Amino acid sequence: MLNTSKIKNTLRPGLFGGLMSLAGTALGAGDIEFNTDVLDLSDRTNIDLSQFARSGFILPGTYPMAVHLNAQPIAEQSVAFYPPDNDPKGSQACLSRNLVEQLGLKVSEVGRLTWWKDGACLDIQGLPGMEVSGDLATSTLSINVPQAYLEYNAVNWDPPSRWDEGVAGLLVDYSLTAQSNYQRDDGQRQNLSGNGTVGANAGAWRFRADWQGRVESDRQEAAGPQKLEWSRYYAYRAIPALKARLVVGESYLYSDLFDSFRFTGAALNSDQSQLPPNLRGYAPEVVGVAKTNAKVIISQQGRVLYETLVAAGPFRIQDLNDAVTGKLDVRVEEQDGSVHTFQLNTAGVPYLTRPGQVRYKLASGRPSNLQNGSDGAFFGTGEFSWGVSNGWSLFGGGITDNNYRALSVGAGRDLLAFGAVSLDVTQSRANVWNETLSGKSYRLQYSKNFEEYDSQVTFAGYRFSEKNFLSMSEYLDARHYGLNGELGGRGDYRDHNEGWKPIGGSKALYTVTVNKQFRDLGATVYASYNKQTYWDRPDTHRWNLSLSRYFNMGTVKNMSLSLNMHRTQEYNYKDNGMSLTVSLPLGRTGTLALDANRLAGKNSFASRYSDRFDERNSYQLSASDTSASGYLNHMGNHADIDVSASRQQGGSSSLGVSARGGATLTAYGAALHRTTSTGGTRLMVDTAGVPDVPVRGYGAPTRSNVFGKAVISDISSYQRTAASVDLERLPSNVEATQSVTQLTLTEGAIGYRSLDVIAGEKAMAVLRLADGNPPPFGATVQNLKQQDTGIVNDGGQVYLSGIQAGEQMTVSWGGDARCLLTLPATLPADGLTDALQLRCEAVAADSSLPEPAGLSGTPTDMENTAS
Repeated sequence: MLNTSKIKNTLRPGLFGGLMSLAGTALGAGDIEFNTDVLDLSDRTNIDLSQFARSGFILPGTYPMAVHLNAQPIAEQSVAFYPPDNDPKGSQACLSRNLVEQLGLKVSEVGRLTWWKDGACLDIQGLPGMEVSGDLATSTLSINVPQAYLEYNAVNWDPPSRWDEGVAGLLVDYSLTAQSNYQRDDGQRQNLSGNGTVGANAGAWRFRADWQGRVESDRQEAAGPQKLEWSRYYAYRAIPALKARLVVGESYLYSDLFDSFRFTGAALNSDQSQLPPNLRGYAPEVVGVAKTNAKVIISQQGRVLYETLVAAGPFRIQDLNDAVTGKLDVRVEEQDGSVHTFQLNTAGVPYLTRPGQVRYKLASGRPSNLQNGSDGAFFGTGEFSWGVSNGWSLFGGGITDNNYRALSVGAGRDLLAFGAVSLDVTQSRANVWNETLSGKSYRLQYSKNFEEYDSQVTFAGYRFSEKNFLSMSEYLDARHYGLNGELGGRGDYRDHNEGWKPIGGSKALYTVTVNKQFRDLGATVYASYNKQTYWDRPDTHRWNLSLSRYFNMGTVKNMSLSLNMHRTQEYNYKDNGMSLTVSLPLGRTGTLALDANRLAGKNSFASRYSDRFDERNSYQLSASDTSASGYLNHMGNHADIDVSASRQQGGSSSLGVSARGGATLTAYGAALHRTTSTGGTRLMVDTAGVPDVPVRGYGAPTRSNVFGKAVISDISSYQRTAASVDLERLPSNVEATQSVTQLTLTEGAIGYRSLDVIAGEKAMAVLRLADGNPPPFGATVQNLKQQDTGIVNDGGQVYLSGIQAGEQMTVSWGGDARCLLTLPATLPADGLTDALQLRCEAVAADSSLPEPAGLSGTPTDMENTAS
């Protein structure tokens, strides 16, 4: 049996790697004469080494290449090589205007550029110190540019000139949860809830429609309460020149100075996500403890932002959008039927801006209500932050309609080693129900990352408001519900979810979030505290404390001890809880945990075992003194699926299923996929029509569908992202000649990239021309997709990949396609074990063959060139 793998490893990389090394070590630009005596060839007259004959020489033509700028990859695209005017026998890379735009040159340098070949190619002599070199062996074009010529950039972050708006397409994303609960007294009850996004992309514009719904039924009532509503219609786009985001339609006021509320209109905001990561804010996180398998719903003003199933025990949700501000409503629905809720006050870091820059937010429209549509007069608002110097920032803003006005001013100071602090004051004046209410509100914010102590004060804030101070959202509530509600007293209204809630009357708000690591002890502390006091109502507050420590005990390594405590008090609702957990590794990947809990005034003890079957499937089994439950998570190619089941003391039981996924359609194809955030950024990868190719972003790989398309949804906006073929999981008959691609996508974009993947059998072949002689040593073989499938060695031997029954391949040398191979119409069922004997038929002068890569004479952009 022929050992094709050994022959491949010996002939292809060994021989031609040596040739490339010989050429690369030669000095000067003159022709290189190879001593063919060093090659073990039977016919030294039949050899084509023209492509290796000059140091660094690349045959004029167009080649697909990965472009690197200062050793960092920026794009994959076609690069043309032309003979320069002063060296007809040489070749020089043509940096097209489109490619130069992606380099991120400063505006002052762009005006100095000079061009050659009728203005199509950059003359690198115009930028002293700039160097360009191509390498066909790695299909790489290396560009070195002095940093002084370039815009600001950071690790994994590209300047706007390299951002990709993606391709046009449609998307449908969803998150669905179905639950069935059986109670001995109440019978069977089912509910189905979900939320999602339907959208379309056209150029830089993103059109979106968000929906949410809930259907309930029980044994006595075939169809219970049903609600399906489109919560938001809107369109948005990035404006890179302004580092801003334009939103038109139904939106929420996301302000650093004023409370959030829903409105219909337009907003133009400086977008922090377009800044380098170290200049952005942070996303809020939700921490809690579930006593059973539970559904967690996070909403704001009635709009569902996040919904998922969590396993019994502590949970921590950290993947909310960092644009979310204001109060969040958190609802935890346990499988035993109990429900507990709490509110979380999100906050931003001190409002600081880089020196000399101005950040701003502008909005105008009419306030609106999720259920009732427009609810108020037209308003306008604007705010700014100006970086006065390295240490100081000034900020302020205003908001007004015909009966409400508020003005805010403040200053921020970078304290360097001591963190950052800001102070602002807001004056409001409202005319509502024939009364005039006027008051001030003062706010102090602080943030600090103590790297030397592994500590971080994520946020600390204090706000004091006078009795007659009303925020815009409070004014809208008072205008709608009146100053004297049904319950009596100023400022009560009925919330459609939570019952009676107060309007206004806020006195003081305290907020703090702290992280601390003790590396020597292997311990971590996380704490958050929110407290709201009122002038004439009981205080509300919530605090969380989480402590964890890793330790070893005897031969058992990596044990952990964690303590989670929380306390919530809102109006007439109180919730206290504590969970103490000891966990130890069991087996290769499993963990056994023992819990002692006190929730809702009751003590419980439980044990949990969690493990994973593989990278895609994990599970948890739990048992306590009153219940038993199981939880399974599956990361599929088409969706993420969670399944939970439990049985409670007294005969009650429950079953829940959650699925999160989506579908994306473009002109290049369509694919079902899992999704992380509905309506978010994604990348469609084309594997050249080859199915079942594993493609990986940051999470588990996704396999391409029957059309050779896969969509990766774990893509960060405005941040350089890599997608790659998982070479360890490739099918045996698939080879990836290009396995990695990188790009930076704008928010909501549908990126598109194609990877060079060849499918088919692999085998040695012996080629013969019509006259019985072999093709020249060094001739190249390509399939009809213009993919390189082999290089001819001595005696016409070639290791071919991508062999498909009945397919044709071209053999080229001397810069032209010379003959055509026809592969056998049928291939052995047990694979190819013997060398194929193939005749290469000469190509007639008037025959039309696909032009092999590297032979075209003009530069053309690939369809996946980054814009």
